Amino acid sequence: AISFSVLKGFGVHNQVEPFLLNFLAPLGDKGIEIGDRIIGFVENIEAGVLGSIGLGLLIYTVISLMQKIERAFNFIWHVTHQRPFAQRFSGYLSVIMIGPVLVFSSLGITASLTSTSVVVALTSIEPFGSLIRVAGTVLPYVLVVGAFTFIYMFMPNTRVRVSAALVGAAVAGLLWITAGWAFASFVVSSTQYTAIYSAFAALIIFMIWLYVSWLILLIGANIAFYHQHPEYLMPQRGDPQFSSRYRERLVLAAAAAIAADFYRGRGAPGTEDIALRLRMPVTAVERVLSLLAESGLLTRSGDDPPGWLPARPPETVPVKALLDMVRAEGESAAMGIGQPPANGAVDDAMARLEAAIDDAFEGWTLKQLALSGGEPAGVDAERDAAVAPPSQRIRARR
Repeated sequence: AISFSVLKGFGVHNQVEPFLLNFLAPLGDKGIEIGDRIIGFVENIEAGVLGSIGLGLLIYTVISLMQKIERAFNFIWHVTHQRPFAQRFSGYLSVIMIGPVLVFSSLGITASLTSTSVVVALTSIEPFGSLIRVAGTVLPYVLVVGAFTFIYMFMPNTRVRVSAALVGAAVAGLLWITAGWAFASFVVSSTQYTAIYSAFAALIIFMIWLYVSWLILLIGANIAFYHQHPEYLMPQRGDPQFSSRYRERLVLAAAAAIAADFYRGRGAPGTEDIALRLRMPVTAVERVLSLLAESGLLTRSGDDPPGWLPARPPETVPVKALLDMVRAEGESAAMGIGQPPANGAVDDAMARLEAAIDDAFEGWTLKQLALSGGEPAGVDAERDAAVAPPSQRIRARR
């Protein structure tokens, strides 16, 4: 309804009906009936009659629907963080209002080009005529693939590669066209349902087609995800579970990578970039980065999709604080269940462990952890000694 009102303002709303009828073509005669009802409904929408409250509720409904779609795509892409509300609001409205104008403008340009005298003359010349007819047959499929590609790249709150989106869109487009043929055959052979459901038959068939269409769209999103992340094709249940020692290593490596990019002016790396650099699953990296953000050590940038930046100067973040953070994960929930009985020997052992860790990492910050791993050759020797890991400093003193 909102898209139609925008198109009406541009004077291209008459092109909505053929586009809608093309989408409802698998429904046969019922598709024409439903299309006429939808067009009649949106033509009756008047902003002045709706009033400010009605218009606000209509926009809220649209934003809420788009948000649910984004959540579904984020679930497929294992993304736990959603876009900020202001970013979602502006992005959704731009897609709803500007998207249809661009789509129908391109369709209008295509139709104008195909009706020119030059193209009409070429159709009578072989092999140009055959090529133009093939192009006219392939064009609807290309438009469907293009629309799916845009959705797969825009909706998830992560960076989706063009190749992955194209693969998912190609498969989804082929499935959608094939499902349209199958559904059209089903509608033709389902005349008895009209006798059973009477006037509700068209509505029921329409809802089934909507369900099938959304299902195909989500199947394509899954294919795009697995194309970009083939490591998830491994036969395992759920996300990988790492040992405490491995999680400590992952936290230090991720924090060091972000701090190193910060000092070298490379911008804010995204979760995908860090996962690719560390050769780790995105979900595992997202979990430790979210943990660092909750602890106030990292913050998300305002980019779309967001990147990661240090929330505090890395030279003020002790490496010991990073280790304490990952070691304390889930501790508050465990304390709510209960604590082991007091034991002097156990308490003494834990105190010795903490003292040993404090001594080992005394004075070592995130900045030193970041710059000691991949600094170019020829840097100042005194600074090298200052940022060297504790083990190297001990050997140097010896």
